[in-house]
Amino acid sequence: MAVITLNNSSLKKYLDLFRNFDVSSKRKLIEGLTQAVEEPEKDNHNKVAAFFGAWEDERDSDEIIRDIKSA
Repeated sequence: MAVITLNNSSLKKYLDLFRNFDVSSKRKLIEGLTQAVEEPEKDNHNKVAAFFGAWEDERDSDEIIRDIKSA
């Protein structure tokens, strides 16, 4: 998995956004970030594989396409 590095300007934009969160949401965000920092990096290679076959539908592809276009 690629690592994303943000510059100070981008970080400031996120912090400005988080300022509007309620206290409970801020705490959950802090807990999640803390866990992400403290946990050793796991092999995320198989996470994408979990999405394969996730779509279950009785319709064939033409019916699905027709439904999407009509929506």
